[in-house]
Amino acid sequence: MFTLFTTIVSFLTAGVPKVLDFFQDKGDKKHELEMAQLQLQRELELQKAGLASQVKIEEIKYDEIQTQAASSEREALYAHDIEISKGASTWAINARAMVRPVITYGLFCLLVFVEIFGFYYSISTGVTFQVAMDNLWDEDMKIVWASVLSFWFGSRAFSRE
Repeated sequence: MFTLFTTIVSFLTAGVPKVLDFFQDKGDKKHELEMAQLQLQRELELQKAGLASQVKIEEIKYDEIQTQAASSEREALYAHDIEISKGASTWAINARAMVRPVITYGLFCLLVFVEIFGFYYSISTGVTFQVAMDNLWDEDMKIVWASVLSFWFGSRAFSRE
């Protein structure tokens, strides 16, 4: 039962970023809707005043501002990544990128080693297969395994669009 609970919690935890993205997207869409309404009101006022060409000019200026803002944001992100990596060797940059995978592979190899060695030791000392499996693949091991799988592969279900 605890295994099922931790599996569900791990799976749902992997989806937290998508839930946060949902609320961020909702706020962004609300802001865009407010901006569109303001722009529509301004266009109607300009058209009433007979300034339809001014509306087109304002649209072009607005698109230009939006493009510049997106470009500035992208440049700031690139500059931040470059600043973090300044003075670091390629080895350090690659090591920083490999922390999570190396820890995961290391824990997986440790798990496999302990399970195989434990099973070999159990069989060589005369323990029956069923008793060996019950001791090696107990509830705690199921919880660990389910948590790891849910963390790494549970988020993929949320990232599909």
